[in-house]
Amino acid sequence: MSGIYTYAQKKNMQKEPTKPEETEIYHPVPPKVTPAADNGAPSDAIVLFDGKNLDEWVSEKNGSKAPWTLNSDGSMSVKPGAGDIQTKKDFGSVQLHLEWKSPEKIKGDGQNRGNSGVFLQDRYEIQVLDNNNNDTYVNGQVGSLYKQSVPLAKASVKTGEWNTYDIIFHAPEFNNTGEKIKPGTITVLHNGILVQDHVEIKGTTEYIGWPKNDPHGKAPIKLQDHGSEVSFRNIWVREL
Repeated sequence: MSGIYTYAQKKNMQKEPTKPEETEIYHPVPPKVTPAADNGAPSDAIVLFDGKNLDEWVSEKNGSKAPWTLNSDGSMSVKPGAGDIQTKKDFGSVQLHLEWKSPEKIKGDGQNRGNSGVFLQDRYEIQVLDNNNNDTYVNGQVGSLYKQSVPLAKASVKTGEWNTYDIIFHAPEFNNTGEKIKPGTITVLHNGILVQDHVEIKGTTEYIGWPKNDPHGKAPIKLQDHGSEVSFRNIWVREL
């Protein structure tokens, strides 16, 4: 149990309470949040993509209008070769929800099949990949914290069907000299199944080399163009 204790409660903390009200806390009252309904977003969420437009996103290359494809079914798809897209807004610690699917028509194998990625603060990647009958290195498979943490389970649906990611990300903290004083952590549920359990982030998720820990503040959420026409829908975020 957590909360704000009164002076009397603190004073008597070392002795066992003898009345129920001695361990009851009434303030502060948590804010009311209306849960998501009908593939919507919670009442306090920032909607990043609801199928109507790409107004919350820009090209990572030059900050211009996001160059991906807006689909008639309320999703958007990677436009191979157009480059990554990122949010206009910068974020720190967040709860992030998104849905994604790999192309129904299978192309390539290994890391070249249905590959994309979700980057928190433009640095820390949760892998998106079609791993169905398609093995690869396990710290780079679907649901991995790329090159750092193997997922606890492979929880993908059938190729071409919609997956969900629910991600809890706590950003790392740096002091005024640039030293990391608190590591970031990440929890991921893939289709409702826990695949990353409050994992400590070692640093940037590098393709080659060791994780880097250059100091930074808030930064965009990024979706990766890895040459596959992966689709995304229903993206929202709650700042923590």
